Amino acid sequence: MKFVDEAEIDIAAGDGGNGCVSFRHEKYKEFGGPNGGDGGRGGHVFAVADPSLNTLVDFRYARRHEAKRGQHGMGSDMFGAAGDDIVLRMPVGTIVIDTETDQVLCELLAPGERVMLAKGGDGGFGNMRFKSAINRAPRQRTPGHLGERRHVKLELKVLADVGLLGMPNAGKSTLISAISNARPKIADYPFTTLHPNLGVVRVGPSQSFVVADVPGLIEGASEGAGLGHQFLRHLQRTRLLLHLVDMAPFDDTVDPVVQAKAIVAELKKFDDELYAKPRWLVLNKLDMVPAEERASRVKDIVRRLRYKGPVFEISALTHEGCESLTQAVYQHLRQQQEDTQPPVEVDPRFADR
Repeated sequence: MKFVDEAEIDIAAGDGGNGCVSFRHEKYKEFGGPNGGDGGRGGHVFAVADPSLNTLVDFRYARRHEAKRGQHGMGSDMFGAAGDDIVLRMPVGTIVIDTETDQVLCELLAPGERVMLAKGGDGGFGNMRFKSAINRAPRQRTPGHLGERRHVKLELKVLADVGLLGMPNAGKSTLISAISNARPKIADYPFTTLHPNLGVVRVGPSQSFVVADVPGLIEGASEGAGLGHQFLRHLQRTRLLLHLVDMAPFDDTVDPVVQAKAIVAELKKFDDELYAKPRWLVLNKLDMVPAEERASRVKDIVRRLRYKGPVFEISALTHEGCESLTQAVYQHLRQQQEDTQPPVEVDPRFADR
């Protein structure tokens, strides 16, 4: 299935049904009085977060979504039936934006979350509503109200705890396939990854986190160069970035330190908050470096990057060092979650028990 992370659609809630003008007609009832019912309300338009979806491709081909209008009121005190609601199922992580006002209508962050995007119009009043002691035969009624109509933009930001960052062919796809259940396409040419891949990394019983692999970045990505600029937004919701650096590039003229600095510069240009996220250095393709040169090459890369954070030496191909990396990531995420959780308030009456 083609990955689509943006779409624009028109949504329209149903109009309310009109009220009815009617009078009671029965044998021997000369003045039966008004009995025109109200119109039914129009159908609402809802958005629901569906965890089984991972793309907005369906909305590329179905751009108009309109709920049914309410039924008109009828005689014999009968109200019109409400119009059927429609439910638009979207991937978890979808942002819905009103294109006319640029207002964010909702962010679907939890599976099963349900939000009303457009409210159906209320039904009109029938003439029975206008009956009074001085107006015993009212002929007034009101039409149904119009339902809300919007032109909205849908943006998908995948929900992941950890994001993989790096140049094309840095080994991100190999790493996510080595540590998780994801099976992305892997090849020896740049831009093998064309859309984000998500994988669940299990480090123990009931212990797991979600990692996202996005297309590789190149210099100028924040201005639109390459493919990665289309998916940088998917890293904005992550809590930790793993910056993969190729220790043994195929081209001897390529300097991994220069490439790493270019990636960091693109992050800062794209979003300051993304640049400020915790970022760990992961030196990949250790198996392609002679054992006697590994320590000196790692030391040289770290020194030239002036990097002060955690450094991991791995080989995604042979899985060397991957276990220690995943354990460290899980412990970091767990500690981060504990630090951000509010303290539990204890009732002072039970504090000493």
